[in-house]
Amino acid sequence: MTTSPAATYAVTADNVLALAPDAASVSAARKLTAAWLGTGVHGSSLWGQCKGSGATPYQTIVDLSGPAYRCSCPSRKFPCKHALSLLLLWSQGTVAASDAPADFAAEWLAGRAARAAKPAEPATRGTKQSTLDQRRARVTTGLDDLDVWLGDQIRTGLAQADHSAAALEAVAARMVDSQAPGVAAALRQLPRRTLGVEQWPAILLSEYARLHLLIGAHRRLDDLPPALAAGVRAHIGYPAKAEEVRGGEPAIRDRWMVLGVRITEEERVFTRRTLLLGRDTQRWAHILDHSFGSASFAGELPIPGTMVEADLHYYSGAMPLRAVWGVRHGEPEPFTTIVSESASIAGQLDAHARALGADPWLRGWPMLLADVVPSPGTAGWYLAEPDGTAVPIAATAEVPWQLIGLSGGHPLTVIGEWTAAGLVPVSALVAGELVGVETESLLGVPTPGTAVPASSEPIVPVALLGTARRTLDPGGLAEAVTSAARADTPEHAVLGAVALQELYHRGGVPPARAELPVPAADDDRAPLPRAAAQRLHHLLADGSPMLAEWFEAALPGDRRAPDALCATLLEAARSQAALRVPLMRLAGARGRWLAALHPRWRPLLRTGDDDPQVWTHGRPAERRSWLEALRARDAAAARQALAETWSREPARGRAELLAVLAAGVGPEDEPLLESALDDARPDVRRTAADLLAHLPDSAFAERMRERAGRWLTVRSGRLEAHLPHDLDDAARRDGLADRLDPVAYRRDGGADVDAERLRRLIAATPLRHWEQLCGSAEAATALGLPDDILGPVAAGWAEAALAQGDSRWAIPLFEVLTTTPTLGADPRLRQRLFALLPIERRVRYLCGLDSSWLAELELLVSALPRPWPQPLAEHLVRLLLDRAHLAAARPGAAGLSPASYRTLLRSAAINFPVRAVAAVTVAARRCTDPYWQSAFDRLGDDLTQRTLMLEELA
Repeated sequence: MTTSPAATYAVTADNVLALAPDAASVSAARKLTAAWLGTGVHGSSLWGQCKGSGATPYQTIVDLSGPAYRCSCPSRKFPCKHALSLLLLWSQGTVAASDAPADFAAEWLAGRAARAAKPAEPATRGTKQSTLDQRRARVTTGLDDLDVWLGDQIRTGLAQADHSAAALEAVAARMVDSQAPGVAAALRQLPRRTLGVEQWPAILLSEYARLHLLIGAHRRLDDLPPALAAGVRAHIGYPAKAEEVRGGEPAIRDRWMVLGVRITEEERVFTRRTLLLGRDTQRWAHILDHSFGSASFAGELPIPGTMVEADLHYYSGAMPLRAVWGVRHGEPEPFTTIVSESASIAGQLDAHARALGADPWLRGWPMLLADVVPSPGTAGWYLAEPDGTAVPIAATAEVPWQLIGLSGGHPLTVIGEWTAAGLVPVSALVAGELVGVETESLLGVPTPGTAVPASSEPIVPVALLGTARRTLDPGGLAEAVTSAARADTPEHAVLGAVALQELYHRGGVPPARAELPVPAADDDRAPLPRAAAQRLHHLLADGSPMLAEWFEAALPGDRRAPDALCATLLEAARSQAALRVPLMRLAGARGRWLAALHPRWRPLLRTGDDDPQVWTHGRPAERRSWLEALRARDAAAARQALAETWSREPARGRAELLAVLAAGVGPEDEPLLESALDDARPDVRRTAADLLAHLPDSAFAERMRERAGRWLTVRSGRLEAHLPHDLDDAARRDGLADRLDPVAYRRDGGADVDAERLRRLIAATPLRHWEQLCGSAEAATALGLPDDILGPVAAGWAEAALAQGDSRWAIPLFEVLTTTPTLGADPRLRQRLFALLPIERRVRYLCGLDSSWLAELELLVSALPRPWPQPLAEHLVRLLLDRAHLAAARPGAAGLSPASYRTLLRSAAINFPVRAVAAVTVAARRCTDPYWQSAFDRLGDDLTQRTLMLEELA
C-alpha cells in the first residue's frame, strides 16, 4: 500500500494516541491486540472485526483520509477503543494490504463518498424574521429584568445582597427562559469563581459590570455596526448554525496550524476548543465542538503539531475568532516552525488591545510569544524575553511546571491565551516539536477566569456598602473613564464606571519586568526514544505494575527523559519511594534544576547518597535512606557511621537504623549488635537478636546453642523441651523474654509463652547443632514431636533456615510444613522457604500441581524471579484453560470465573516470558467461555505490550 507522507504521519503510533478521547480509551485499545479478525487495508480505507463479549464481532472501519471512523460497538466515545486499536495495529505494520475493502467496509465508504459528493444546499437567511423578532423581544425583556436586579445588588450593597449559588442559579434560570444562555452561563460560573476567594466582591462587581455593559449594547443593537451587533448576539447566546455560517460567510483558505486542543466539562456537556493559526494570513481561529455525556466529538480534527490546507468560515463578530471547517484541500502534515509577523510581548499586547477595543466582552485572546523563558518573580511566574520584558502567567491556573521543565531556563516559543489574570499557556514549540503544557484551572471554570484589575479597587467599597449609603468618587477613576461614563442611576453609574475602568486598564496593560533564571546544566546523555518516553508517561499515569520491568530494561542504557516529562517524573518520585532513585536518574540535570524551584520537590534533592550532611542534619527518613545507600556501597563505612552516633540516636529511631545492617550483615557487625542487646527499648533488642541469628558463629549463637543443649533433648527419636519457668538475666538480654508481637500460640485459653520462647530459641540456634545431634536435616525434621511443641519447633527451624540461608534445611522443612496442615504454618513462611529451594526444584514442584491447586500455585509462584520459566508459563496456561472448560460446562458455578483468579492473571501478565503469548493466544482460541476468552485476550495483549515496551528500549 502507498500513502502520502502526510497520511502516514497522521497514523503513526504517537499520533494515534493523540486521537484518543481519554486515557482510559488508550489503555482499553492496547488490550485488544489479540482480539482482531479479518483486518485489511486498501487505499485510504482500513477495516477489521474485533471479538467482544457477544457472539458477533464488532465491525470497525477507518477512513484514513479524514480520519473518520465507524464501529458497530455501543460506545459513545469517538473514536472508540476498537478504532484506536485498529489504527495502532496498522501503525505497527501488522495489517495486510487487500485488493478490495470488505463488504461491510465498502458499504459504509460508498455512503460516505455519496454524502461528500452531494452538493450543499444553499444556506437560507436563517430563521424567519418574525421568529427572530420574537426571540429578541424575549431576550430584551429578560435582560431588562436582569439590569434591574444588577442595580438592586449595587444599591443594596454586595455585603448584604444574596449572592449565594441558589440565588444566582435562580437568576440564571430566568435568563435561560429568556433565551439568553450565554448570560446564564456567566452567572452560573460565579459561585465557583468566588468560593473561598478573598476578592469575591471584586469578582462579582467585575462580572456584574460586564453584564450591564452587554445589556446596554443589546438595547442599542440596531445602532451598532453589523459586526459588533453580531458579536453582542453571540455573547448573549443567540444561536448561529454552522451550516448557516458555511453558507453565509466567506471562506478563508490557508494552511491552518493546530496549536492546541483543550477539552472541558460543565454539567455533563463536554467542549473541545481547538486553537488554529493561519500560516499565511496570520489569523487566529477557535473551533468549538460540543458533546453531551462523554468526550466523544463528531467531526474530523488534525492533531496538534500538524497543519492542513483548508477553508475556514468565521462566525460574524467585531473580532472574528470562532470558526467552522469548510472544504479541505489536502492532508494534515507536520510543521516544525511557526512564522509570525510580531511574536514579541509588546506586539502581542498591542494585538490584544485592538481586539479588546473592537469587542469589549472578550475574556481572552490568543497570544504567540517567541524566545521567552519562564521566570520566577515575587508575584508568581512570568514569561520573559532576553531583555527582561515579561508578561505574568495567570495565577488562576496551576503553575505550569511542565512548561518550566521544558524550558529549563532556555528560550522557547509559547502559545497561550491572554486574559485579565495573565497568560494561560496552552502549548510550546521547542526543537521543532509542539508540546501541550496546559494546566488545570484553579477556579473550576471551563473558560479562563477574569481576574480583577487593581484599577477597580477604589470602587469596590462603594459596591460593598451600596450606593444607598455611599456615593462614587470620580476622583479615583481615569480621566477617560470619567468623561465617557453615563448613567441614569447611581448604581448603574457604578457598574458602568467599573466596566470602562477595567477595559481602560486591560487594553493598556504595560509589560512587566522579570529576571531570567540561571539555565539548567546540559545533560549529554542520549534521550529516551520517543515511543519509550510516551510509554513511561502512560505507565506512570496508570500506576502500572510494568514499571519495575521498564526500569530494569531502561536503566542499563543510562538515558535521560525528555525535558517535557521532568515534572511528571518528579511528582512520581515524591510519591513512590521505591522508584525514587531511578526516577531522579532519568530526570537528570534538568529534573534537579526543576526540583530546586518547587517546595514540594525540593526534599528530593536532600536524599543525595554522597552528601554527609544528610546523615548529620537530615530528617529520620532521609537519614535512613542515606545509611541504606552507604551500606550498599560500603558496609564498613555504614557500620562506622552508625556506631559513632549510636549513643546519641533518639530511642524511637534506633531499631529502624539498626535494621539497615541486615543488608550484608557479617561478623564485623557483631560488636555493635551485641551492644544493642543492652538497649532499654525491646524493639531494639529484638532487632539486634534477629540480626545476630544470621551469624551462626557469633557469641550470641553460641549462647543460644548452649541453651538448646540444656533445654532440649532427644530421647528415643523424640525431641523433648524443658524450658525454665523463670529466665535469667542473660536469657532476657538475648531477647527470649521480649513480647513485641501478638503471641501466636495458645494453651488452656491463654497465651502460650513457653511456645513463643521455644520458637525464638530454635530460630536463633545454629542449624549445625541439630545436625551434630541428629546427623542431618532430614533426620532432625523426622524426629517425633509432642503436639504442644510441634508448631514452635517447625516454625523456629524454618526461621533459622531463612536467617542462615540454608537450602539443605529448606527442602525437608518445606515438605513438613506442606504435608502437616495441623501446624497452621504462616503461608508467608512457606513462601519464603520455597524461595530458598533450588530453582529447578521450585519449577518441578509447581509444574506438578494440577488445576485444583491453583491457590497453592498463586501463593508460591511469586517466589520465582521474573520472567518465569517458559515451561511453568505453559503449564499455568493449561491449568487456567481447564478452569475455562469447567466454566463453560457449568455456567455460573462459583469459583470458576476469571474473577476468582484475577490476582494470578495479573501476576502472569507481569511475570510471564513475553514469548508465552503464543500459548495464551492458542488458549484464547480454544476457549468457549466468553469471560475466560476475554481474560486470555487481555493477558495476551499485556504480553504484547511488554514485548513492544522492551523493543522500544532496545
